[in-house]
Amino acid sequence: MKVLVTGAGGTLGALVTAQLIAAGRQVRAHDRVPLGNCRAGEAIVGDLGDRDHVAELVEGVDAVVHAAANPSPLGDTEERIFANNVDSAYHVLDAAGRAKVGRIVYISSASALGLAWSKRGAAPVSVPVTEEHPYLGDDVYGLTKQIGEAVAATTSRRWDVATVALRFPFLGSGERLQRHLRPIREDPGVDRGGLWGWLDTRDAARAVLAALSVPLSGYHLVNVTAPDTSSAMPTRELLARYHPDTVVERQLGEFETLFSIDRSRELLGFTAKHGWRNA
Repeated sequence: MKVLVTGAGGTLGALVTAQLIAAGRQVRAHDRVPLGNCRAGEAIVGDLGDRDHVAELVEGVDAVVHAAANPSPLGDTEERIFANNVDSAYHVLDAAGRAKVGRIVYISSASALGLAWSKRGAAPVSVPVTEEHPYLGDDVYGLTKQIGEAVAATTSRRWDVATVALRFPFLGSGERLQRHLRPIREDPGVDRGGLWGWLDTRDAARAVLAALSVPLSGYHLVNVTAPDTSSAMPTRELLARYHPDTVVERQLGEFETLFSIDRSRELLGFTAKHGWRNA
């Protein structure tokens, strides 16, 4: 299997590329800047806003992992974030469908719920948050990921291609993860919009490989998070303090994640291996 990985120079894309190579897959790595120590058989630099470039990029591959995107609303204007994330998703996924690629994995985000960057401090309607939870967004970044999921679903229906959209929370390991956890330890409220969701980047890459490999057809949207929260405060206390009006659909474990991860277990056979509490 030859896999195109866009955003191969990013935190997740680089690890996905490395794990695919380790698993014996051929990789065509792509980014908009030169890829330094990339071990992929092909390393291509270009602009995903160029449809002709993208059409050539997907030729001859069996699967596409679209990980290229602005990873947050920080560091650029809303207009450029919207154009970059939405245009690249449409160009890559539509070109893959037209080229009869067998599998697409779209890297989405829990921000697609519209909670993480909400200016209004939006709260989930109910927990655990399933993939069917309504979109509550008032921010542009979350909107781009919501649209990206719609592009993925439309591509799957239009071109009859098996497609998985993975909704990831914050991704990190090592020092990157520790930098994320420190302020939450001091004040859990800083991550109320993210619902204290997190996942080790190594596990995220494993989930991508699973999404490329498991037998399936049609379109599937999947929450993929660690089974616990990023906070030392018990989950029920987090909800009572920061989201008191949210409906709790069932009893939650002491530190259980607020995201429903049943689909990731049942469809992908995925369970996170890495934790932070004993590290």
